[in-house]
Amino acid sequence: MSSLNPQRSPGVVRVNRPADLELAETAFSSTELDRDRTPVDDDSSNMTLPGVHVHPYLSHPRMSARMSIYSTGMRPTITYMHLQTLHLFLIVLACLVLSVLSTIPEYELLAYETLFWVEIVLVVFFGVEYVVRLWSAGCRSKYVGILGRLRFARKPISIIDLIVVMASIVVLSVGSKGQVFATSAIRGIRFLQILRMLHVDRQGGTWRLLGSVVYIHRQELITTLYIGFLSLIFASYFVYLAERDEVDSGMSNFADALWFGVVTVTTIGYGDIIPQTWIGKTIASCFSVFAISFFALPAGILGSGFALKVQQKQRQKHFNRQIPAAACLIQTAWRSYAVDNFQTATFKMFLRKRTHTPASGLSTPKPKKSVSTNTLNRGYSYI
Repeated sequence: MSSLNPQRSPGVVRVNRPADLELAETAFSSTELDRDRTPVDDDSSNMTLPGVHVHPYLSHPRMSARMSIYSTGMRPTITYMHLQTLHLFLIVLACLVLSVLSTIPEYELLAYETLFWVEIVLVVFFGVEYVVRLWSAGCRSKYVGILGRLRFARKPISIIDLIVVMASIVVLSVGSKGQVFATSAIRGIRFLQILRMLHVDRQGGTWRLLGSVVYIHRQELITTLYIGFLSLIFASYFVYLAERDEVDSGMSNFADALWFGVVTVTTIGYGDIIPQTWIGKTIASCFSVFAISFFALPAGILGSGFALKVQQKQRQKHFNRQIPAAACLIQTAWRSYAVDNFQTATFKMFLRKRTHTPASGLSTPKPKKSVSTNTLNRGYSYI
């Protein structure tokens, strides 16, 4: 960083900013410092005017380690994002499989021992990842300092990471003899470790996509759910009126009838409650045909909404790919214009000088002679 010393590069005005405020920490070479200087005439060689200071992030392609780590973790490329997602998914899936096997008596002992060491690896991995993310967030101006780090830690995904790490540490520290399910309290805390599945989608793109589709089609969804709910209430009440006096129907109260309606609408059909009268069977049949059609509509609405949203995102990606080419074309056109015309602004090509005519030279134009009627008559006298 010796090249940034103002004593060695006189004439270049630089503002000392904290390192955390910069997006990239780079060192300028001597040639870059020479480009910042604005040369003047030979008579004033001892003086140099301050040049335009270009931000290091724009003038230098290299990034600092902090910025590189932050970009890799929070804004990864498509290839790295897929690899990272697959890696985290396999790790979390293996942990969940071991957790399931630990509840089976045949595999209990082996799963406990394996799961204990896997838990240690995951705690170290996620703990180091959380600390590195918290440290690398300082490359952005809004996360600088202690208050900035607290602002980053208050993000939902950061809170989930901290909860998962703390829950895993408690499980490992309290468990005895390598058994991570030692007590019933630890079993409850271990439920929080299921939140590891959220690491697969750290950016929350899936939830944003779902939320946008639901918000766009909210009126259709509310209408269908409202009609379906009304049909459920009325049909369940009519079935209750028809079956309340039967002994074997199981509908002694309206709550049982509502349970029968919900099971029928969701096409589960446990069979614990069955209508016994022909009136109840007829009402249940009509209710099944009518209500199920309304409760199935939200699935079609969400499916079509997802398809349209994905197509819109694909078109937006295709449009974004054209932006760099258009920007490069504009820059090339401006450079060509600036070199050919020695101009410093593109709008000057639209400015034209007004031609001022002296007042003495103004002359009133003579009106054209109008053709008289007699002349026209003489011209056509032969007719």
